[in-house]
Amino acid sequence: MEHNQKKSIFYFSPQEKKDLIISWGTLSIAFALLISPSLLGINDFLFGLAIAIVAVGTGFIFHELAHREMAKHYCFHSEFRAWYPGLALALILAVITMGQFTFAAPGATYFYATNVSRKQNGIISAAGPIVNILLGLALMLLGIGATDALLKTILTSSAMINFWFALFNLIPIYPLDGSKVIRWNPAYWVILIAVSGFLTFGLGLI
Repeated sequence: MEHNQKKSIFYFSPQEKKDLIISWGTLSIAFALLISPSLLGINDFLFGLAIAIVAVGTGFIFHELAHREMAKHYCFHSEFRAWYPGLALALILAVITMGQFTFAAPGATYFYATNVSRKQNGIISAAGPIVNILLGLALMLLGIGATDALLKTILTSSAMINFWFALFNLIPIYPLDGSKVIRWNPAYWVILIAVSGFLTFGLGLI
């Protein structure tokens, strides 16, 4: 079913708002444990949490909003829905491995259409990683220009997590974004994964 959805980017249904907030909070705690794995060092954990809140808030929230708004561009009704078992798994793994490993599957942005084309699906899927790349670059530039050491660390760390979000989501395995981008246009997929891969792993080499 298709809807000509004209609601603002700032509109969230009650269920979508709840799912985004719970996902943001849960992922922030899980990533904070990865950044500062000592469960006994409260100051280290709070520092990691500050980074995670910014990183997840930009990397996850804006990634999902990019999918949603691109779907709305094609007049498809679209909303984010959390996957609560995946959120629980992310948090449990981060705790039991003492911050050494987690697996984040917080949910997905769904759109409802009966006649979506391969190109439309590919563009909607590419929007999330592209926003991560652009946000990462913006955060990196702000971090380079920051004079406060704490702010610089938060911004540059959040930038790197955004790059990692882009790269991970471009893995061409269903249901990740990369599987739909490569099905639509392999050349665009190569460009996007090469850029996100360089920003994730190669930026520190220059």
